[in-house]
Amino acid sequence: MTDMRTSVGGLRQWVLAHPVMAFPLVYLGWAYLFWLPVLFSSSSVWSLPNLCWFLAGGASPLIAGLGLAALTGGKAQLLDLGRRLVDWRRIPGKWWLLIIVFWLAFDVAMAGLAVLLGVTDAPLDVHWSLVANPGMLLFLLLLSFVFPAVEEVGLRGYYLDALQQRLGLTAAGLINGMVWAVWHAPFVWFTGYYAHTTFDPALSWWLPMIVAHTLLIVHVYNGTQRSILAVLIFHGMMNFTGEWLRISPDMYPFMLSGNVLLAVLLIALWQHE
Repeated sequence: MTDMRTSVGGLRQWVLAHPVMAFPLVYLGWAYLFWLPVLFSSSSVWSLPNLCWFLAGGASPLIAGLGLAALTGGKAQLLDLGRRLVDWRRIPGKWWLLIIVFWLAFDVAMAGLAVLLGVTDAPLDVHWSLVANPGMLLFLLLLSFVFPAVEEVGLRGYYLDALQQRLGLTAAGLINGMVWAVWHAPFVWFTGYYAHTTFDPALSWWLPMIVAHTLLIVHVYNGTQRSILAVLIFHGMMNFTGEWLRISPDMYPFMLSGNVLLAVLLIALWQHE
């Protein structure tokens, strides 16, 4: 028993001393361990047993976040994560408005700009029929919000906090975003993952866009008293709005430029705070 306590104590000290490395080791290691069979399979990710492997690996943000929180902060840190996940009162009214409408306003504005600049004459194909198709609507809502619910607890609630306690705001956001991007990379090779959506990402623009999105999420997180609920909804609205508007594939490299511009403006704002 003494040896076990010594080992746990040593592990705890290592995690506290290496916050940049500890979370990605668990987060990415757990995910890729279970996703390897899916990557080497020619069957759909939604078929058995691939779905089981995919979901097991997809739980890695929650497992890494809760596991490391329990190891480094015990019950108090786990309770803090829980409170920040459900306490809607942490989110001021103006932030609720931003969280709900930002992605709709941003995507529509980028679509209008794309038409003006001649990028495409059909930037959107709004999925109005979702209203009359509850089954598809439910699927898209689940796909849009369930994964953010799993991801944000660990990735932002635990890891972003650990980074921000030791690094500058910009560095913490960029590292958080790059780790998140690496986690998402295999999705483009999962057979059939995007079969029921209009999204067809290419790593060349998708990975840097994930990093840019992270900086926006960091801004929401810090502006809402580190609310996990706020970034969960913000993340989910990003997913759902894009799929409801059905953004043209021609738009995504152009969308990257808008996201990067916003991220650069945020970094400039943070430097002057």
